[in-house]
Amino acid sequence: MDLTPSMISLSPSWFSHNTGIFLLSIATVYVGLRAIYNLFLSPLSSIPGPWYAAVSNFWITTHILRLQQCKTNHRLFEDYGPVVRIAPNKVIFKDLTSMRSIYSVHKFDKSTFYKSLLTNENDHAMSTLDHAEHAIRRKGYAAHYTPSNLALFQPEARNCTLELITALEQVNGKHPVDCLALFRHYMVDVIIASSHGYRQGALSKWMVGVEDPLSTAIADFPKRGILRSAVPTWAWDLICRIPNNRWHQMCDSDKIMGEFVGERVYERRAQMNSGKLSESDKVPMLQRLLEYKYSSTGQSMPDHDIISEMMGHMIAGSDTTSNSLSYFIWELSRRSDIMSKLQAELDQAIPDPHIVPDFSVLQRLPYLNAFVKEGLRIYSAVPSPLERVVPSSTSKNGALDEAFDLMGYALPPGTIVSTQGWSMHRDASVFPSPDTFLPDRWLETPTNADQIMKMTQYLMPFGTGSRVCGGQNLAQMMLRFSIAAVARNFNIMAPPETNERSMEIRDSFVIFPASMECRLSFHPRNL
Repeated sequence: MDLTPSMISLSPSWFSHNTGIFLLSIATVYVGLRAIYNLFLSPLSSIPGPWYAAVSNFWITTHILRLQQCKTNHRLFEDYGPVVRIAPNKVIFKDLTSMRSIYSVHKFDKSTFYKSLLTNENDHAMSTLDHAEHAIRRKGYAAHYTPSNLALFQPEARNCTLELITALEQVNGKHPVDCLALFRHYMVDVIIASSHGYRQGALSKWMVGVEDPLSTAIADFPKRGILRSAVPTWAWDLICRIPNNRWHQMCDSDKIMGEFVGERVYERRAQMNSGKLSESDKVPMLQRLLEYKYSSTGQSMPDHDIISEMMGHMIAGSDTTSNSLSYFIWELSRRSDIMSKLQAELDQAIPDPHIVPDFSVLQRLPYLNAFVKEGLRIYSAVPSPLERVVPSSTSKNGALDEAFDLMGYALPPGTIVSTQGWSMHRDASVFPSPDTFLPDRWLETPTNADQIMKMTQYLMPFGTGSRVCGGQNLAQMMLRFSIAAVARNFNIMAPPETNERSMEIRDSFVIFPASMECRLSFHPRNL
């Protein structure tokens, strides 16, 4: 039988169908070969860890989106030891020597995860990956956070603290208040006053039930960042189109903060140019950045960089301190033994409960300082992995080979490595009963000096190494001001809805409670 052209011609649908099968087959083969490589042939294949984590990033990404990353990593340490592979190209570790090597000695650059924390779609100190570029940025604001300079802003900080006490006295224990919101508004006022030289009045708005959009935007930003880091750009664009006003507010948190800071930049520059600012040693950080010139070029810092930098400090200084502070106060509500010891010390040191003493006075109170240290250990605001990248060449001093030795494992250039405060702070060999809140472990005795020194080495609530949080001195000061003032003036009680379950920690790089609130009652003491 003869074959006609019509019988042997291939229809477009046949082509389309078989092309699809061919492409699907190629993709399947690629995924299979990639999985085999990751599992058995990768330079990281000898590192312990679950096999499904080595195949792709999908497994760890699900835990990131569930806001359980640091707890998941901690369980992996318990199952596999101090070095674990959590993704095809990611390795976490729990080791003091390695921590010093990566973060302090070799000063590895940050991973691209930090780009999810861009402000105003632009870099700031935290999102600058390169170590050398970060050092240039840090120089512009570092002087602001020195203890001697922060001492100049103590009047503003103490006034905000007294306003906090007044707000709680007005409530008078009649109903619980959400500490997350209360302390966030409090810290926003402190940060804006010291960094911008501007009175925001966020706490006074909270007292009359008015939402402060800036405080809300600051609270939204970490959640925005973790979601943005876990999904591709096209998916993020779709997410921001979801027709929900509250959702849009979270997506626009970056824009809300940018507009606020932009207004402060133009106001401060106009004041500087008009000569209306009196000469003073008290210079807000914004003015320092407006006057700052890059040493390499002599050029002034561009406005978009100043705005991004100020936004970064506003976020890092407000939500982190307020969230940790909420957990500190919750701990007091359920530990009458700790509250009694703390109040006894404060009663003696602060005869007048409506006076917030100088920071130097609070620094000399042993139990208050022990309480803060233990709080930072258990409730570190940023417990998550601090990702760094093994460099592709030797370090400047020639001390680093092409492959980096991490506790006996050779890691090739490009490998993402990290440790996390959550696990360093819960090492049972360093902190006996690591999950128990015990301020007394930090009280010095004639025999425990070595143990306290060892614990201090493992403590990293503000990060570690050359990229340690620049604002840690301000955070330490405000934690002591607020805890001393609140504990001196109030007895604290937790209503039934505030419990272990509601306060279970979630981490979106920054910790917060599972219930998204921390409701506590503050009853004035009979003094």
